[in-house]
Amino acid sequence: MNSDLNKLQGTWTVIELETEGSKAPFGGSKIVLEAENFTTIAMGADYRGTVELNEAKSPKTFDLLFTSGPHQGLKSLGIYELDGDTWRICLAFAGVKTRPKKFATKPGSGFALETLKRGDSQSQPEPISEEPSGPTTELDGEWTMVSGSMDGHAMEASLVKLGRRVAQGDRVAVLFGGQVYLKARVAIDPSKSPKEIDYEIATGAGAGSTQAGIYELNGKTLKLYMAAVGQPRPGDFTSSKGDGRTFTVWRK
Repeated sequence: MNSDLNKLQGTWTVIELETEGSKAPFGGSKIVLEAENFTTIAMGADYRGTVELNEAKSPKTFDLLFTSGPHQGLKSLGIYELDGDTWRICLAFAGVKTRPKKFATKPGSGFALETLKRGDSQSQPEPISEEPSGPTTELDGEWTMVSGSMDGHAMEASLVKLGRRVAQGDRVAVLFGGQVYLKARVAIDPSKSPKEIDYEIATGAGAGSTQAGIYELNGKTLKLYMAAVGQPRPGDFTSSKGDGRTFTVWRK
């Protein structure tokens, strides 16, 4: 067992997560190492396997081989740095055969950047509700996620099943499990074709910025297509890898 593997033994909690250039939800995510075996607990799903480190490389590298869970049989290639009780990793999505060369992600990269702290404590999630203003809208209520994609990549089923959207008047919150992913002031214009929606983001990735999108409501099914923060509003519901857009389907 090499020296870094010795230092990494135990439980680590994710405190920051970025995927393909965007901040991502990480509530409840942990990595536990026992010898060369790892267990990752993320958004309600368990991933297990073995880890192999190479401290001689610059930056240092690691390989994760998944032996059970949604990624069984796949490998994830990454780089890491360890500073006391802080562990920073950048890794490719499972099955992607390109290893990151630096600690950064961008749209379409297929990489995730994580910062972890030793221990299993985590901060409490922010409250969901704020006092709404303005009239009720056709998007009010609590919605559960049916499917989603970010930057052209489908969200994993284990993440989708934890997604909730809570809206009232001009307030909206998006949650995954117990983690508040986004809170925003929302404005809609159902007279446009396609119907338009705008977020003024208060909490989450892009806080302080605006995000433009379009939506379609068919009975109790809601389709939302949001541009990347600060980018022009989509003109239709088509998507491609690297466009930075988020497409989600919700059901009341």
